[in-house]
Amino acid sequence: MYTLKRLKISGFRRLLDFDLKIRSPMVMIGANGVGKTSVLDVFSLLASSASGKLAEKLSELGGFSSVITRDKAIKSSFLVEMGVPNHKPLEYELTLSQQAMGYAIESETLKQERPEQSKPGPFKHIDSKIGDIRYFDPQAERFVRPDWQYNIAETSLSQVPKMFKEPEALRHILGGTTLYHALDVGARAPVKLPQQMKPATLPGFQGEDLAPFLYYLREENPNRYETIIDTLKSAFRDFETLNFPPVAAGMLTVTWKDRNFQKPLYLNELSEGTLRFLWLVSLLQSPVLPAVTMIDEPEVSLHPELLAILADVVRGAAKRTQLIVATHSDRFIRYMEPSEVAVMDISEDGFTQAVWADSLDLDAWLRDYSMDEVWRMGRMGGRS
Repeated sequence: MYTLKRLKISGFRRLLDFDLKIRSPMVMIGANGVGKTSVLDVFSLLASSASGKLAEKLSELGGFSSVITRDKAIKSSFLVEMGVPNHKPLEYELTLSQQAMGYAIESETLKQERPEQSKPGPFKHIDSKIGDIRYFDPQAERFVRPDWQYNIAETSLSQVPKMFKEPEALRHILGGTTLYHALDVGARAPVKLPQQMKPATLPGFQGEDLAPFLYYLREENPNRYETIIDTLKSAFRDFETLNFPPVAAGMLTVTWKDRNFQKPLYLNELSEGTLRFLWLVSLLQSPVLPAVTMIDEPEVSLHPELLAILADVVRGAAKRTQLIVATHSDRFIRYMEPSEVAVMDISEDGFTQAVWADSLDLDAWLRDYSMDEVWRMGRMGGRS
C-alpha cells in the first residue's frame, strides 16, 4: 500500500518553512489563524495540480499573489513524499513563481533514490522547468519532450502519459485527495431534500447523496451499514433504525425512527448536530474513500459526548484512508492519542510551525490530566 509520508511547504501564506511527517489519522489542532486551513488548501492545491486544474484552484484561492507569503517569499514550493514498500520514497516537488499578474510553473520534479542504478543521483520520472518540459518515457527508456499541445499553466504530473507503477500511484493519490467542510444544514440544504434513487458510493459533499448512499449500502454491504446503525444507537439512546420511503417517482428520503414517537422523523426534523453526525459517520464508513480524506472542523454542532464516538469512527476510518482533520475542539482531542495529534502554532517571527504531540514529553502531564486539559494549560502550544 502506498501512503503519503511527508509534506514540506515553503512560501504559502504563513507556511514560510513548514515540514511535517504525515500520519493517519492526523488531527491538526491550534488557534484561529495558525495555518490549519492553509495545510488543507495545499493538499487541495496538489490534488488540483495532479488533475489538470491548478489554474482553476489558484483562481478559487484568490490568485497566486494572494497565497504567496507576503513580504517574505517570491515563490511557493510544495514537496510531498510517498512511501514505497522496500524502496526509497518517491518525491514530488512543485515550485510556482509570480509572472506578471499570474503565475508560472518554475520547476517540477518527480524523483526517487535508486541505490541499484549505475548513474549517480536520483532517478527522475519528471524533470521540468519553464520552457523545458521533460519526462521519462518507459517505452523509449529515455527522457523525451511532449509532442502534443502542452498547457504550460498545468503540471507535467497531470499531462504526461502513463508512467511507471509508483508515479501512477502518486498521481492517483494526489488527484483523489478530497476535502470535506462542515455540512450545510440550512432550511433548503441538499441533505434535507428528497434525493434521486441512484447508485451512490459516497454521501456527497453536502449530503446530496446521503439517502441513495445509505440505501445501496444497506443492500450491497449490510455489515458496513449495520456498523452505521450500531454507531447511531451508541450515540442516541432512543434511536431505533433508518428507513427509506419513496416520496415521488425515482425519489426517496431517509426517516429516523425514535422509540419515543410512533411516527418517524424526517431529516429536516432532526437537530443540526444529529444530522451532521449521521453524515459524518456515513462518510467515514464508505467502502470507497479516497486514498487521502480531509475533514475541516468535524466537531461543529456536535454535543461533547458525541466526540468520543466520533474519535473511534475517525480512528477506524484512518485504517482505510489517510485521514487528515483540522479542529479547534479541545474536547475532541481528549479522545485522541498524542501520536494522532499535530499541534499547530505560530513562531516568534509570525510563521506556522507544527509538532507531533507525542514528541513533546507529555507523559508526566498525561498521568494526571487528559489531552484537552494539557492543551488548555498551554503545555502543548497551539494557543496563539
